[in-house]
Amino acid sequence: MKRIAVLTGGGDAPGLNAVIRAVTKTAINIYGCEVLGIRDGYDGFISAGGVIPLDLAAVRGILPRGGTILGTANRGNPFARKILRDGKEVVVDISDEVTAAIKKLGLDALIVIGGDGTLRIAMELGAKGVPVVGVPKTIDNDIGGTEVTFGFDTALMIATEALDRLHTTAEAHHRAMVLELMGREAGFIALHSGVSGGADVILIPEIPFKFESIIRKVRERAEGGAHFSLLAVSEGAKPLGGQPVYRRSGDEIYTPRLGGIGQEVGQFIEGQGFEARVTVLGHVQRGGSPTAFDRWLATRYGAAAVRVAAAGGFGCMVALRNAEVIPVALSEALAVPKRVDLNSDGIHTARGLGISFGDE
Repeated sequence: MKRIAVLTGGGDAPGLNAVIRAVTKTAINIYGCEVLGIRDGYDGFISAGGVIPLDLAAVRGILPRGGTILGTANRGNPFARKILRDGKEVVVDISDEVTAAIKKLGLDALIVIGGDGTLRIAMELGAKGVPVVGVPKTIDNDIGGTEVTFGFDTALMIATEALDRLHTTAEAHHRAMVLELMGREAGFIALHSGVSGGADVILIPEIPFKFESIIRKVRERAEGGAHFSLLAVSEGAKPLGGQPVYRRSGDEIYTPRLGGIGQEVGQFIEGQGFEARVTVLGHVQRGGSPTAFDRWLATRYGAAAVRVAAAGGFGCMVALRNAEVIPVALSEALAVPKRVDLNSDGIHTARGLGISFGDE
């Protein structure tokens, strides 16, 4: 390898800079390779100043930093880009232009750090001859092929701390505290933080809930002398026979934006005679310094991605399996989105603790 490039796409997640650092240092120290950074996702290939050199000095001190020094874009799909034409918005495919720009750079490998959307674009570019290696990133932990994505542990720690803090104020004021959490269609953040933070009710997208079941749990606790309840609610949770709540609908460019189910749950609880408050944790889950585990995992992923590229393992994604980082085909990783297994020990553990999923 003579020259490689690295980019970050999609939503940000703690640990992105750790991957960039590991990619750069491994490529330079082990392979004597030139490293380029692509700014703002795939947009950097066709934007002025979108390609910058990365050396050891450029990545010094970034390991504990959140965000990404390269910037990111969650609407930078070159296969579906919205532009103005004759005063109207149209969606066009500029993937050939992006592919030509990549080939003009003479890259021996492109390391793509992203979630399912960004990695799917990488796979499609790979079909056009781009030598891609993927690194799985998302706080939602919903990418198949890997046991865990970096960013998830940090989001989990923040969500758990929020539940700890809500616990004390809920108990003091005898309230039901509802915490709405991220996760899209996967309930990993709500499930893991709910169990870790002592939630009484956990609502996840994989288990449609009944409002009556929620209030039954709240009432049961009140009658037992616990005049407060803690509810961890995933943004994608939905009532039985109903639909998720969206703040914004989607189109060819924008994915639908979830949000509002926590408020509906809180309003229902209030309507049943219990005082309730709703907290939406939002982007707090995505920001700040990554945990030690996310730094460790992101660093291993970045270093492994360079080794996979050097071995010609293109069209692959690095993944954690049985405590080892290995390459898996992007097609395999993206075939089926990862969701909470309803027969997993995590679900059984929560039910054994008396936690309600709103389905009984």
